Amino acid sequence: MKSAEDLEQLLESLDGRKYSAYKRIKGVYEYRQYQLAIDHIQVDPFAPPSKMRIMMKRETAGIPDEWLDSKHKMIAVSDFLTRTFWKGIQQWNKAGQGTGKSGMILIDRCGQEILERTSVLIKADHLEVRLEIGLPARGRRILGKAATRIFREILPRIVNQSLLYRNVNQEAMINQVILMLDQIYIREELQRKKLVAFVANGSILPRESGVSDKPLKGGIPFTSPKKFEMRIALPSGRTITGMGIPKGITLIVGGGYHGKSTLLQALELGVYHHIAGDGREMVITRQDAAKIRAEDGRNIEKVNISPFINNLPGKKNTRQFSSENASGSTSQAANVMEALEAEASLLLIDEDTSATNFMIRDGRMQKLIAPDKEPITPFTNKVKPLFDRVGVSTILIVGGSGDYFDVADHIIMMDEYQLKDVTEAAKTIASTDGYKRENISNHSFGEISARIPLKVSFSRTGKENRVKAKGRHTILYGREQIDMSGLEQLVDDSQTNCIAVMLDFFKNELLDEKTTISQAADRIYTHIEQFGLDSISPYTVHPGNLALPRKLEFCAALNRYRGLRIKA
Repeated sequence: MKSAEDLEQLLESLDGRKYSAYKRIKGVYEYRQYQLAIDHIQVDPFAPPSKMRIMMKRETAGIPDEWLDSKHKMIAVSDFLTRTFWKGIQQWNKAGQGTGKSGMILIDRCGQEILERTSVLIKADHLEVRLEIGLPARGRRILGKAATRIFREILPRIVNQSLLYRNVNQEAMINQVILMLDQIYIREELQRKKLVAFVANGSILPRESGVSDKPLKGGIPFTSPKKFEMRIALPSGRTITGMGIPKGITLIVGGGYHGKSTLLQALELGVYHHIAGDGREMVITRQDAAKIRAEDGRNIEKVNISPFINNLPGKKNTRQFSSENASGSTSQAANVMEALEAEASLLLIDEDTSATNFMIRDGRMQKLIAPDKEPITPFTNKVKPLFDRVGVSTILIVGGSGDYFDVADHIIMMDEYQLKDVTEAAKTIASTDGYKRENISNHSFGEISARIPLKVSFSRTGKENRVKAKGRHTILYGREQIDMSGLEQLVDDSQTNCIAVMLDFFKNELLDEKTTISQAADRIYTHIEQFGLDSISPYTVHPGNLALPRKLEFCAALNRYRGLRIKA
């Protein structure tokens, strides 16, 4: 193995030469505290930076084994080290010199959520940090001395500050592990106590702005209605109180701008663990909760939407419904059915992002238009059978219609960010307003199909067969865009990178015309659990910018691929 001095001498000898000469530095170099692997060299200063790895023995890092003895703890520590490394490189990126990306040092950037990532891997005997460095140049000539400074001075200093246990903020790291273990415990308590979500008292739910995910300074702390308030004793020794939302149908009502949607947004992102200081650390939702909305124009391929839509003009089949440009109500029906196919146990719905004719049809309209003339069965008629017959709960944000009062199990009113239980009052109004809804408690919900993709869906060759992410909401399959802008629970660009890799693994390894979409997703996640995220990557140089998405987002991305073909 070559030494750090060998790398420095080589870089100095390359000073002033053509940029392509940087290829000579590929290899593994021994430093005093770590090894540096230079795996891939960028083709020019404007190309994506060169890919590298730092490998440090766990003994050298010195992180006590008690904080690394389970997968959950390793994810929490990996997240902490990624954030610490990212902070450590910020001052050096400002001092970059040269052409293009010269001097830039990059590592995956974390948001408010703690996700399983490939940026820092904790293995049995060592840590592996994956980063990118823009090799310095002026024009297309190598700046050898500037490159030598990065590898001799800057990178060793960042590593020393970010990976050695004695130099990091030990208390913050330990607290992050403890916090995540508490969050996991609450998530398990949801199942034991037959709840779908928990919101701790004192949580700060509003965000800083529409483009910031940080908590609003001075935001009103959350307070639970007494009826729903519960106490949870945590493994850390703390006891917290807050609102436990039971299984069933829960309405959150109130006037505009009083915080209903803010609460739902916190719940929809409660499927993830959050860092300390986020304000929503103790907002915990079942991990298989699906946010449902209308998506005008999305593609649908042989989805059974018959529980909601039937008797279409022309007798179009809605048990295997396809459309290249779905309407709001049709897309929302498909989104519900696809979420159920992916085994969601909780639906989160905001009337502001829903199709009105999918959500409600009041008594007057039902009297005017005969049932056999209206193809849409509104969600009001299906939400109760959905829970009673299928076991799937729903949390709805409503402010413009009382049609759900009859079918709701719990009704909570948001008034200036304060919640009040108004179930009894709403039920009284529902029983005295002169309109009595048909009793639908014994109705069936309908069939949830299990669709099998065909190989012809991914029969392309060459460059047209490549799958890659482009930002958070777009995946390119060849030249075709998979639009995922409607997936509001997707929180990180690196999750989209991972979905692209998962789609590639799916089409190459699992597409057998026997396996359903849900089964294929389960097999991918089982494979990842056993062998790690790297095991599904098609790249010879394993990327450091993958973050594990949920099964629901992977299935949703596949469903939004316009080339998908389903076995009838």
